[in-house]
Amino acid sequence: MSDLDEIMVAEILCRTPMTCLKTVRSVCKKWNALSKKWFFFGKAKQFLGFMMMDSRVCSLRFDLRKDLVVEPPSIKQVSILDQIEVSKIFHSDGLLLCIIKNDTTRLLVWNPYLEQTRWIQPRHNFHILDCYAIGHDKDRKHKILRFVDDFLPVENVVFGGNTYFFAKERYIFEGKGPEEIDVTETEDFLLCFDFTAERFGPRLPLPFHSYYAETVTLSCVKEDQLSVLCQRQPSEPSEILEIWVSTNIQPNAVSWSIFLKVDMRPLTGFQFNDMAGSFFIDQENRVAVVFDLDPSQICRYQTAYIIGQEYGGYFNSVNIGEVPNLWIPGSVGYADTTSCIPPVCSSYVPSLVQIG
Repeated sequence: MSDLDEIMVAEILCRTPMTCLKTVRSVCKKWNALSKKWFFFGKAKQFLGFMMMDSRVCSLRFDLRKDLVVEPPSIKQVSILDQIEVSKIFHSDGLLLCIIKNDTTRLLVWNPYLEQTRWIQPRHNFHILDCYAIGHDKDRKHKILRFVDDFLPVENVVFGGNTYFFAKERYIFEGKGPEEIDVTETEDFLLCFDFTAERFGPRLPLPFHSYYAETVTLSCVKEDQLSVLCQRQPSEPSEILEIWVSTNIQPNAVSWSIFLKVDMRPLTGFQFNDMAGSFFIDQENRVAVVFDLDPSQICRYQTAYIIGQEYGGYFNSVNIGEVPNLWIPGSVGYADTTSCIPPVCSSYVPSLVQIG
């Protein structure tokens, strides 16, 4: 096996689930070295991520070729987590923080590349409304942020070890009905939690103003830039989707440039879910891949939508898989929200951090 050339080994690696790499690395020293090289510097167009399927964590891999054709995706349930049900997952620098379903006494941190896990027990039990983030300080010491927000699920992404949140000014009606108050100018912004200083920084400006019914979601670009997607409310005659990329970002400052602007009305005719959509961008081909549920009302599927602005608006879609249990009665309506969670790692890069 050690006599295979590097190209052949790379082809084997690109077809190997990331959760099976421990076996691959044990073949020989050459394969171990090439597995690290391939993952850190390998296929730029290959999406590596994780997603929730029926409270189970699954790895997701697919290729976006130069001609913008997407190869059939590979979805594998993570065997090391078979014995637990997970309600949410959060990502930071190759580590995943898993929130355990119906368990308020512990969290699980997982390094998929090294196949290591570690249980975290808090001083006080968790709450159903707790929000989480995982990051690290300047000394690469990893930390978990936990706080309660009873308003809306909190959108966040980790960049440079710090966590950036999409936030809105909370409006208190003070006895008045919503119809009596104009909330169209309610401020929205980014907040950075600095894990070194262990505090939130100042409000950071977004390159747009969004309303409550509009879709806003965050992503990382190769771990050195932040990107933000905003899809406007449907309005005649257009339905605009914008993606912006940071040109400079610090805990106390940010600047932006436009990456993509497309009218989605002739392409999809629907708005991405403001609570579920996630995305990543391919800067070379100037396209974005947005993950969301398809709009079908009978059988729902996790779908990858490939969007570009060439030729008046490029569009393609790929079925990732049926969402199980979506219409099983739950505590709120019929939608099992744990089945609606999209892929969370928009550009997964393995970590060599030892957590075992």
